[in-house]
Amino acid sequence: MNIIKFITAGSVDDGKSTLIGRLLYDTNSILDDQLEAIKRANRKNDDGTVDLAILTDGLKAEREQGITIDVAYKYFQTEKRKFIIADAPGHIQYTRNMVTGASNSDLIIILIDARKGVIEQTKRHSFLAKLLGLKKVLVCINKMDMMDYELAVYENIKTDYLRLAENLELKDVDFIPVSALKGDNIVSKSNEMSWYSGPSLLEYLENVEIDSSENKGWRLPVQWVIRPQSADLHDYRGYAGKVLGEGLKIGEEVVILPSGQRSRVSAIEFDQKPLDIAENGASVILHLEDELDISRGDFIVSAAYPARSEKIVEANLAWFENQALEIGQIYLLQNHSKLTKIKVAEIEYKYDVHNQEKIVGENIGLNDIAKVKIKAAENIIFDDQLDFPENSRGILIDPRSNLTVAAVILHSA
Repeated sequence: MNIIKFITAGSVDDGKSTLIGRLLYDTNSILDDQLEAIKRANRKNDDGTVDLAILTDGLKAEREQGITIDVAYKYFQTEKRKFIIADAPGHIQYTRNMVTGASNSDLIIILIDARKGVIEQTKRHSFLAKLLGLKKVLVCINKMDMMDYELAVYENIKTDYLRLAENLELKDVDFIPVSALKGDNIVSKSNEMSWYSGPSLLEYLENVEIDSSENKGWRLPVQWVIRPQSADLHDYRGYAGKVLGEGLKIGEEVVILPSGQRSRVSAIEFDQKPLDIAENGASVILHLEDELDISRGDFIVSAAYPARSEKIVEANLAWFENQALEIGQIYLLQNHSKLTKIKVAEIEYKYDVHNQEKIVGENIGLNDIAKVKIKAAENIIFDDQLDFPENSRGILIDPRSNLTVAAVILHSA
């Protein structure tokens, strides 16, 4: 059974949490104690039904205010698939939380309120979906019940969003008209929208195919070097990490980055059992034929398809802090387990999320998205987003406060 990871995004009160709650409720994925907790919360909708949004509002402040603040993760499965859902906040000040959830997702569901149409947060979240390289976008036009389920409303919003998608070069976009509150087109097809011939949301999620990028080898960011140095395991030397990509097998020639040393895979362990091949996403221990100087933060990569190793890179950056980006200030770039001292040498331009234009010569502040040039103290190991999205992403940390100040997508300069 394969797994689909998706995130819901949209503006405030577009119904993201309600949609997830309805999806879980109508698929019988809510435990009895969760149902009791919902009833005890005593939050009701206008029609007297229980507010299903409570399912993802885990923080006390979220329940008190009726908004989503942090990313909430929920899990459920059907006979066809397993699902990991990230419910992202809609408020602009919590954009950083949305970026966190989207960075690990295969698909994004962007909710649009049928009464409001495409608004600023729709554009911002769509822009971030493009920058983060999400492979598929599903637009759910919600609250159709409040617009009398009119086809014209759906078609007008669809036309507006397709214009935005064309500007952003979003290639793979689908649309479903829904009412999360009433359950229309969530699990079952709606009788109120007979003009819509496509799948319900659940049918879509169960059958959607996420395009996998062409096989370009694999990477193993080293998280830990295992050297027991006991009498029983005197010569044991293993490198623990999570596999990115496909093709890691015994006998494979490897390159260690940034040093450039070469060796071959002599053994692969998973849960103290030997493997011949390690799959994408597996956390394994790798053994090499040669005793090499390898440390936490190094990368063991396929020799046939080595990763990039550069000191000067470009990056798309989403800024998270009230304090503006400082040119020349030392920040820490974290890519997997590697921390690298860097400076932002130049702001090339800032993106205008309203019209997707590039603005030159402005400072970068909270929630701004920009393209910058980075100079690092040592080589950064990364890949192009289309090859290995997981190895093109990182975060910037301000060492003065230890706060995460930005998310970045790395590119060759």
